[in-house]
Amino acid sequence: MPTTRPARALGALALIAAVATGCAADSGATPGETGPTRVFAADNGEITIPADPKRVVATGYAVPVLIEADAALVGIAEWSRGLEMMTGEDRATYDRLAKVAGDTTTETNYEAIAGVKPDLIVISVPKPVLADIDMKRLESIAPVVAISPSIPAAWRDLSRRQADAAGRLGSYESAKTAYEQKAAGLADKYRPVLDGLKFGHLGAYGELAKGTFQREFAGSWGTNIATDIGVDYYGQVKHKAGGSRDVGEYPSIEELPASFAEAKAITYTVENDGSVSEPVRYVLDSELWKNLPAVKAGKVFPLRYTEAATYASAQQTLDDVDKALAPLLAR
Repeated sequence: MPTTRPARALGALALIAAVATGCAADSGATPGETGPTRVFAADNGEITIPADPKRVVATGYAVPVLIEADAALVGIAEWSRGLEMMTGEDRATYDRLAKVAGDTTTETNYEAIAGVKPDLIVISVPKPVLADIDMKRLESIAPVVAISPSIPAAWRDLSRRQADAAGRLGSYESAKTAYEQKAAGLADKYRPVLDGLKFGHLGAYGELAKGTFQREFAGSWGTNIATDIGVDYYGQVKHKAGGSRDVGEYPSIEELPASFAEAKAITYTVENDGSVSEPVRYVLDSELWKNLPAVKAGKVFPLRYTEAATYASAQQTLDDVDKALAPLLAR
């Protein structure tokens, strides 16, 4: 996957909403070198994979998930966009592992993949860019399961399927439980001040050259984790176009007042270090923004770590949502 916001946004625009679900049970032992196998329901079909993979290659969204799940990784694609959300231990694992692909599918190194001798390859990139990958060549090396993202909020099921393919569902369940417990605690904490409060969200993928901003609705990158503690993002896109376009749109800056007219509070995406990207700064500096009811009321809150796509990294997002919304408790 691309590492920059604009590049990743271009890939996200073409995401397909439907993601195949479920994984099959063990099919028993198979004679030969592969050992026990099972059939896994992947986006590229019913794939026979090792029941307990010992040498896994991961790309795209599978990289942070399988690092956190302590999968038997022997090679990974680069995942520059998520390094700041990794723990020290996970970052050390990331740095140690052989990089067999870059941040984009066009940077796949087939010789390097073959060189680490995987018994399973987990690809997790948007379906449209799968065309950049020589699947037949990969399949000649090891079983390949493609698990493609759809809308941003689908990282929950996406990570479950990735962990399942690698034989690490136990680690996934532990991380999921920890996240849900934290989210439930914050939901209890903020329920009195969030009840009946309509939110809007300003995303980071507007285009200055076109004079547009990104309005994100429930289920998008900037909103899906805050929703888990009870933040209500009202409205929906006018014209759904699949993938992230089902939960986000790109109006012109002149439409800002109408877009956020009903918002009693607004969150907006900032970088992980707290800095404001140019597309967001373009909006914040606008007089149209400054005259929004929520802005005049002082109910505007920056959110970091909005690109979290694992339960462990999403806990950092929850912590930042808690920090950002704390002023509401003091009102």
